[in-house]
Amino acid sequence: MPCGEKFRLNCFGMIDRNSNYDGFTTTESINTEKIIEYLDGLSLRIKKKTVVVLDNARIHRARKVMSRRELREKRGLFIFFLPSYSLHLNLAETLWRIRKGKWIKPQDYVSKNNLFYATNRALANIGKVL
Repeated sequence: MPCGEKFRLNCFGMIDRNSNYDGFTTTESINTEKIIEYLDGLSLRIKKKTVVVLDNARIHRARKVMSRRELREKRGLFIFFLPSYSLHLNLAETLWRIRKGKWIKPQDYVSKNNLFYATNRALANIGKVL
């Protein structure tokens, strides 16, 4: 496929065993501020105690992210970290693999806009059509 300018699409999200997806897609780097903003926002939206399972990515365990842990727990959001080298236990890793392998087609990579649209379309349809 022809390639033009460099383009990166980053996704951060979670999925539960009932195929409920929550997350975001961005063309920017995902940094600690974005993780903090997302987790703090999620802690305000949840209606019952919730456990979020994260892998051991450095950004997930960053001091800034962890400094807000007590506040999130007061709101009912608890973070559990998977053991190292346990990607098979992370449902989101399976989601990303399926998204890349089945739901995103070669023609979706033709342009930034196509890829962004196709990715968000697929993520919005999780638990509905997909």
